[in-house]
Amino acid sequence: MTEKTKIPGATPAVATKLEKLGLTCQADLVLHLPLRFEDETQITAIADALPGTAAQFEVTVVSCEIAYRPRRQLVCRVEDASCEHRKHAGPPQVFPGPPGGGRRETASSGGDLILRFLNFYPSQQKVLQPGARLRVFGEVRGGFWGAELVHPRFHVIHDNEMLPTALTPVYPTTAGLGQGTLRRLIERALNEVELGETLPESMVQRLQLDDFAASVHSLHAPLPGLAADELAAAQRPAWRRIAFDELLAQQISLRQSYAARRARGAPCLAGDGRLTRPLLASLPFKLTAAQQRVWQELAQDLAQPHPMQRLLQGDVGSGKTVLAALAMLQAVEAGHQAALMAPTEILAEQHYRKLSQWLAPLGLEVAWLSGSQKKKDKTAALAKVGAGETALVVGTHALIEEGVEFARLGLAIVDEQHRFGVRQRLALKQKGVHSHQLAMSATPIPRTLAMSYYADLDVSVLDELPPGRTPIMTKLVGAARRDEIVERVRTLCRGGRQAYWVCPLIEESEALQLKTAEETYAYLTAELPELKVGLVHGRLKTDEKAAVMAAFVQNEIQLLVATTVIEVGVDVPNASLMVIEHAERFGLAQLHQLRGRVGRGVSESACVLLYEPPLSETARARLKIIYENSDGFEIARQDLHLRGPGEFIGARQSGLPLLRFADLEDTALVEVAREAAEEMLVRWPEHAERHLARWLGGRAELLKA
Repeated sequence: MTEKTKIPGATPAVATKLEKLGLTCQADLVLHLPLRFEDETQITAIADALPGTAAQFEVTVVSCEIAYRPRRQLVCRVEDASCEHRKHAGPPQVFPGPPGGGRRETASSGGDLILRFLNFYPSQQKVLQPGARLRVFGEVRGGFWGAELVHPRFHVIHDNEMLPTALTPVYPTTAGLGQGTLRRLIERALNEVELGETLPESMVQRLQLDDFAASVHSLHAPLPGLAADELAAAQRPAWRRIAFDELLAQQISLRQSYAARRARGAPCLAGDGRLTRPLLASLPFKLTAAQQRVWQELAQDLAQPHPMQRLLQGDVGSGKTVLAALAMLQAVEAGHQAALMAPTEILAEQHYRKLSQWLAPLGLEVAWLSGSQKKKDKTAALAKVGAGETALVVGTHALIEEGVEFARLGLAIVDEQHRFGVRQRLALKQKGVHSHQLAMSATPIPRTLAMSYYADLDVSVLDELPPGRTPIMTKLVGAARRDEIVERVRTLCRGGRQAYWVCPLIEESEALQLKTAEETYAYLTAELPELKVGLVHGRLKTDEKAAVMAAFVQNEIQLLVATTVIEVGVDVPNASLMVIEHAERFGLAQLHQLRGRVGRGVSESACVLLYEPPLSETARARLKIIYENSDGFEIARQDLHLRGPGEFIGARQSGLPLLRFADLEDTALVEVAREAAEEMLVRWPEHAERHLARWLGGRAELLKA
């Protein structure tokens, strides 16, 4: 048990298990709400038991012995008063018997009940002696010996023992932590924790919220006698209160974090246009209206005396790189350095090549840093960056290694920000003194997610694709038709076009992924001898990877077999066909990113999703979404619905507490909580602090990263 774990009545071993559930104090236990309920408020007669239903019985043990066939188990026969009645009440009820064994009656000797334990202890056998009076709870089913309960919950009845007056809660738990222990600790917490109102009374009334204490008690111990749908309806107002309070705590904490960052000083990077204007004039395209709008937002942020903390999100191919270049140039105009970090060498190198191409005519050198770089080259680049001779740096995680020093870093840009942990993103920013930060993502974030998990950031959206992007036709094709796809690749490449063939990551194993890619490469090389086929994967050395990619860009390679290393950053306008092997194994974001590698030129483009039947329901749903939608924001919205926020954003890789009760699809409640947080911080800051203490405790600090 750590210093922070203070739960009265919990042994050190129990406290350790509670910590696994995120329960470190009694206030956490109060908000550890049940998954479901069991009705132990009434007794069912064995004669009235129905198969497939859970029920509670008061019984007397008739016999208890160890059986050895079909396996070692403890078999206990019990009865109640209804059993004697059933002996004379006509033919017994029939239950399905064991496979191949016909049907068995409930118990032809008189309709009694069997308790069966596959795993048992001598202490249980000692308690279950003939004549013992028990109260047992479990699901009735048909078994080899008749009607039975397998591993039922039971206890010996004490004199005058009353039935519970409320439903019995079943809580989320972990291995080794029983429901009885959880119930005891939670009941104690409900009696000892102060459950007074944290919200102003006027807000409670205006928003028509139920009382907090009453809501908590009704969710832990609802009154019995209601059907499942009636219980759900009765608890709806209480759940709404809990969901609102959870969202409110999240919003308050994120807004405090946002305000704290804005209170810090930062260099004013007000540019004079001497570099940005020539770049815009030299580009072979004009900025879209969306790009111009976002560029103004970035330029204004950089000129402020507090750190920019902006998220730039835009669909595949919406033109984020040129905005990053403009922001970096404005930093240089103001006498500071700028760095851009990307999660993979291929993506980082694409940025490096594109920025070098754009900025070399302006007389600017771009430094390159990566993990696989030769020591001599890295040392030379580090020396120039450290001395301030090189103002612009592009690289991978190598940018945040110890020993990388900047003379005056003013702007840190992180591309595909969701692939980095919060410490990695902060490590780059902290290479400067309160430097500005721009995070970029080609995985669009649904509005409700942006309103909740990203409320501490300013968000810019590129909602317009540059002209010239051709629509991409998406096709779902079963693996049995692979030969047809190979022929289509042959025809397309003979016509002067190029294609990708992407292999999946299997069981999170890079070795297996590599094997799949190499086998596919060998197969396609044999099937298409007239084509030049290339192979690229994560284990290739940087120069080998660069050579393959350069050959593909130059159309010296017509078909590129690849792993998901080409998911982002690859821009080859002549490539007009994307084949994705085992598409059912990819997530929606990956499928959308991979599809975006084609459609970048004037030729009609297609993406073929090869799948291996039979498909699971989830895989079928994913493929249907990607087939029917081309808008990244709509795909992201449906992805959020499928996976939930935890998987969708990885909790921002920061330990950010996930929402347990609120539903992000309830946009109206998210909006109400956002407005209420702003109001509380201005009008009732003391209420805001009490509310945060209840919901987050020490975890509130995690949100300030």
